[in-house]
Amino acid sequence: MSGDQLVRSIGRSGVQASAVGLGTWAIGGWMWGGTDEKQSISAIHASLDAGVTLIDTAPAYGLGRSEEIVGKALQGRRDKAVIATKCGLVWHTDKGRHFFDQDEKPVHRYLGRDAIFHEVETSLARLGTDYIDLYITHWQDPTTPIEETVRALEDLRSSGKIRAIGASNLSAAELDAYIATGSLDAIQERFSMIDREIAKDLLPVARQNDVSTLSYSSLALGLLSGTVDPHRTFSGDDQRKDNARFSVNNRLKAREFAEAIQPVASRHDASIAQTVIAWTLAQEGVTFALCGARNPEQALENAKAGTIRLGREDLSAIDAAIAVKLADMDR
Repeated sequence: MSGDQLVRSIGRSGVQASAVGLGTWAIGGWMWGGTDEKQSISAIHASLDAGVTLIDTAPAYGLGRSEEIVGKALQGRRDKAVIATKCGLVWHTDKGRHFFDQDEKPVHRYLGRDAIFHEVETSLARLGTDYIDLYITHWQDPTTPIEETVRALEDLRSSGKIRAIGASNLSAAELDAYIATGSLDAIQERFSMIDREIAKDLLPVARQNDVSTLSYSSLALGLLSGTVDPHRTFSGDDQRKDNARFSVNNRLKAREFAEAIQPVASRHDASIAQTVIAWTLAQEGVTFALCGARNPEQALENAKAGTIRLGREDLSAIDAAIAVKLADMDR
């Protein structure tokens, strides 16, 4: 059956957002073959118009480009959006540890108080707002104690510049350390039908402590969307170009999986991608599913997933198809 857009709470923060969120990594262009600003803004507008309020971005998505586009799109519509952005990947300082280079600039993992206060101001400026709904540590910094990082985030919350605190790409020990502070509202981790490792350790702990989980790569970079041609060639800086996950063999298996769950999708008048997203949101402990879109059509496709409610029989049929068609994919 279908219904209204599913809305859920972000931990104990009091902030609520649509369970389907718009992920804007691709909108930043980096590792996705560039970006089209006009189409990206239209995708954000289409998401908002369809009831998707959660917009997830980060400074590292194109060295500020994604945040800038999100800011332009939200002019006059800020009250319709719940903005999640991040801190901890920096290029204004060489403190912390080098992580990667982007556009010939060294990017470091650093979550010291000085960097967090610098980053929040630059993000607020790019986004054209005076507050961020959910502020997430993007990757963890082994050179800074988590307690120091959380104290800085708490000060930002007290000042009204952020409303909720999140952490991403965590180990089990790091999650425990964040929870011990009593300040964590959400985690953001990779989770999909073929990436379910966090179900063993992170999800149970988060759930027991009223910490929400935002899943990213819910469609496994599009592999599970049902639309990737087995013989498509990826080019340029598209991260899928040399990714074993996108072998022809895997894409053929993904197509077989799509065919297997088509009856479930048809019962809900849904696409394969919408069915996969709805399955993700039905998994215990998964609160939000972040889905990328680079144009209005993709945005509307994702948004409908938040109106689908899969029943027990649907979920059993999908799980059976996962076990048969996706279990031995190339990694």
